[in-house]
Amino acid sequence: MMFSGRPKEWGPLDWCVALIVVLVLIGGFVAWQQTRPGPCGDGMDKRGDDCVGVTDRAFGTGDDTVDSLLRAVADENARVKRQWDDPQGQSARIPYARIALMMPFTSDSTSAMTREMIRRSLAGALAAQQQANSASGPHYQLLLAPDGRDLDQWQDVVDRLGELTQDKEAPLVGVTGIPSSTIHTRKAVAELSRRSIPTVGPVITAASMNSRYFFKTSPNNEQFARALDEYLKEHPGKSRGFLVWDSREDDVYSQDLRAVFKKRFGTDYDLDANNSHFIGSSGDDQGIPRRFADAAEKICRDKADTVFFAGRDQDLPAFINRLADEGSCDRSQQLRILKIGIGLEPTLTTPSTVRSLHTTNTTIVDASAYDPDWAKGENSPPRGSAAFLARFQKIDKAYGVGSSPLADGYAAMYYDGFTLLAGAVDRTYSEVNEGGRQTREPAGLPTAKDVYSTLTISTIDGNDCTGCLVGAGGTYGFTGPGENDQWAVCKPVPIVEFPSTSAKSPPLYRTYRGDKAGTCPS
Repeated sequence: MMFSGRPKEWGPLDWCVALIVVLVLIGGFVAWQQTRPGPCGDGMDKRGDDCVGVTDRAFGTGDDTVDSLLRAVADENARVKRQWDDPQGQSARIPYARIALMMPFTSDSTSAMTREMIRRSLAGALAAQQQANSASGPHYQLLLAPDGRDLDQWQDVVDRLGELTQDKEAPLVGVTGIPSSTIHTRKAVAELSRRSIPTVGPVITAASMNSRYFFKTSPNNEQFARALDEYLKEHPGKSRGFLVWDSREDDVYSQDLRAVFKKRFGTDYDLDANNSHFIGSSGDDQGIPRRFADAAEKICRDKADTVFFAGRDQDLPAFINRLADEGSCDRSQQLRILKIGIGLEPTLTTPSTVRSLHTTNTTIVDASAYDPDWAKGENSPPRGSAAFLARFQKIDKAYGVGSSPLADGYAAMYYDGFTLLAGAVDRTYSEVNEGGRQTREPAGLPTAKDVYSTLTISTIDGNDCTGCLVGAGGTYGFTGPGENDQWAVCKPVPIVEFPSTSAKSPPLYRTYRGDKAGTCPS
């Protein structure tokens, strides 16, 4: 078929209509681009290879175990929301609050957390969420708040967390996580405090990491060192000391630990004259990491028997292996490496590291926040250990958290960090709502400032412990607003020897209020 006639020429009205249609299409496309979920999902942005932001849903990290744990958190979050939005049958609506887990969920060779640390920490927090949601009273969503593998993407995360504290239906009442003492986390904690958000550092140990709203469930380096001092009084050795320290200026933890070791042990062990530094593997590249040849040679030459290691656990196996390679050592002499840590990092107990320890006749002496033997029912486990283990072991069986998942203490202390905040919410809610009775329309939830007020009520008075945290890492509390810089008091500090050289476990030290024993409940 052929068309006859000439095509109609467009007039001004036709061009105007066409232009309007094009503009509408472009506007719709831009709006769709702005509202559709990004590659990380709602509430998240892509920053390099990391998802950064705040969400109650799962997102991908590239690690199958981490991803499965994130999905488990997301499922629990959805269940909590349904119990408020649409309870089934005659069930009462259960109010819920939000607690954010602010930490990296991805890792590389220089990250603040290893992949294994991330798995264990996330599993511990999930166990605490499930335990809290099995009780009466408010339930909890665990918000996922990744702030970058180097902890440097915190600003937008903190801004969003500040907004969520204003939510009337399900307010954000606190933040936990904060895995490492760095210049970035120092700034993040200060900003969270400025916004009046109670924050818990489950594994923070640098004594200088302090802010008004920042609570620490781990002992600090000074308290760890005090426990090591008590150990050395019982096992003095030959007092031939040596200090090995991480020289990275931006690692607040290592710098603080070096200062603490020198202050407490410097004179007795002549650490000013006997020391060597290295560049740690975490953080920005400042040179070739883990160069321990100088330290190993001097330790062997001077026949040191007590080495103080002021660095991170992930660098210690390389140091031990370098000692084993030093051919000039007298292997008949017992060597001790004194360190502090949340627990015993599993890389320190691998067959390779164990062989090096035996070769060098070396024992690791670790002042710790968690004793791995507690999981075996040994060394008088804390009262809160059973509830934690029951939850964690189910999670480990379902998702496979990794080898020796309790040894480094991260799972236990992340459990305690969440539990501390949830317990403060429960106590506040119960007090303001006539015993916390559930009704068809529950009363309002406490705010973040209410939770902070509860956390600052002194929980320890002589032999009484009212409102103390009964956690996986022990039963302990706090002493009041601003006192003790919000470090936990009466926190157990077990000394862990590996391989063990003592016929019985060293005595259990506690972070006493003051310096004297007997100021904690029995």
